[in-house]
Amino acid sequence: MNIRTFLADRVRSAMSDVGIPNDYSPHLAASKKAGFGDYQANGAMAAAKAMKTNPRELAQSIANSLDLSGVASKVEIAGPGFINIHLDKQWLSNKLATSCESPQLDVSQKPQQQTVVIDYSSPNLAKEMHVGHLRSTIIGDAVARVLEFTGDKVIRQNHVGDWGTQFGMLIAELETQLTHGEQAELALKDLEGFYQKAKAHFDEDAAFANRARDYVVKLQSGDANVLKLWQQFKNVSLLHSEEIYKKLNVTLTAESVYGESAYNDDLAPVVADLREKSLVVEDEGAQVAFLQELADKNGEPSPVIVQKKDGGFLYATTDLAALRYRANSLNADRVLYFIDARQSLHMQQVFTLARKAEFVSEWMSLEHHPFGTMMGADGKPFKTRSGGTVKLADLLEEAVERAAVVVSQKNPDLTAEEMTEVARKVGIGAVKYADLSKTRTNDYIFNWDTMLSFEGNTGPYLQYAYTRIKSIFRKANLEMDSFNAELLIKMDQEKALALKTLQFSEVIEQVAEEAFPHILCTYLYDLASLFMTFYEACPILKPDVEPDTRESRLMLSKATALTLQTGLDLLGIEVMERM
Repeated sequence: MNIRTFLADRVRSAMSDVGIPNDYSPHLAASKKAGFGDYQANGAMAAAKAMKTNPRELAQSIANSLDLSGVASKVEIAGPGFINIHLDKQWLSNKLATSCESPQLDVSQKPQQQTVVIDYSSPNLAKEMHVGHLRSTIIGDAVARVLEFTGDKVIRQNHVGDWGTQFGMLIAELETQLTHGEQAELALKDLEGFYQKAKAHFDEDAAFANRARDYVVKLQSGDANVLKLWQQFKNVSLLHSEEIYKKLNVTLTAESVYGESAYNDDLAPVVADLREKSLVVEDEGAQVAFLQELADKNGEPSPVIVQKKDGGFLYATTDLAALRYRANSLNADRVLYFIDARQSLHMQQVFTLARKAEFVSEWMSLEHHPFGTMMGADGKPFKTRSGGTVKLADLLEEAVERAAVVVSQKNPDLTAEEMTEVARKVGIGAVKYADLSKTRTNDYIFNWDTMLSFEGNTGPYLQYAYTRIKSIFRKANLEMDSFNAELLIKMDQEKALALKTLQFSEVIEQVAEEAFPHILCTYLYDLASLFMTFYEACPILKPDVEPDTRESRLMLSKATALTLQTGLDLLGIEVMERM
């Protein structure tokens, strides 16, 4: 149990003892200012207002009844009724020592495991992944890792675009090139080039265009030969995505892919069910749901087309079918969508219609977690200098190249092999951390110099903090992983670092609930900064340091390193021994 939950339970019990109804919260939080204790309980003021009594007197009654013997060194009342709790250094020492013994670092497993489906990344297989796919991919992956760490069963769903009219054109082009002796892997080596060639062919050759349209019909009706060509295209295209996922160190695999095509057989039944439940009507030949729940300011209902007048289906239809599958086949308790903010209305429409149609149960949590846009220095969506879309593969390659320059300047003594590994970890980590450290709902400016800096709230700064601790153990001729010693927290800087380290579990619980990875990033930056403060104020390896103090400080350093490593791993960022 983390400290905040433990203290909240004790304060809640004390509130009950003095006659405060159980529906009043302790409002317990970590103190934001030095001198106001380590944690603060502010629930007395709200309770006093309702009970028409003096809040400071009520707070004192709660404090008098509060049993924190051996836990707190001091409990005091401040201001109009704040209860400030100063934790005991020995209690913190014991708790941190216990925390370090487990890879979970005091993060409790949920008492009831949930099945969580996470929809993220979702590239279009007709084109190579570009920078627009970065945020969905890495934010979704970080949240997936965190939820698994807390004990949930996480099912990753890569809802790739592998269906639709454009595939008739692409399959026809692939068949043409295969006929001329080209191998599928070589023909599709440059997906962008292949797509452009197919589009030009479609625009300039009427016979090709007719064949492409015919292939759309054959694909949708299950023609064996066309399906074989489509599968070839899909397989090679997915390899492009898998290479990116490997470079990005994200946990999506081939088993995570469940694309638009997977729901093809359920699209007509979805529309039929909606029609049977009188949730759609025919409007100008199309099947449309009008949602009064999402009416505009003039009271006009929000229209959702689920079938066009030519019989074709839309994204809404596919997303409804996907929800049915996730509810009925995957038995999801919670479904998270990491899709950019521009799709907010679409997701509201799908969720509303799915609930009205009872495709999902009322207790199933449907959550759209939107994100902003990566911007260039000009404040516009990030593009190449010529105004084109930036391929994600090119961005990651440039990140590693730039990192190699920075790292070689910092440490020219690294071997070529070490340099290659460090540059990869620093470059990829820098790109990911620069994105994840921003509140996901905000746009952000992409800046190479800032993200690769070894100072400030950056990936390299946190990776360096970890390697610095590892270097301390090397200088001491000790193996950090097997090192163990008694913790004896005495100095204020030691206490601040120990307390911050133990708050890791509180942060993880918050990220799991709210799906904001930047909260974890901010915590890790604060932790690394506190370690630097501790390191300056509390010598570790100097000759005049007492052996017990030296070992205690090494143990505190180890706890910090383990927390940094675990936190960065949950963000999908690797650490290294040297850099």
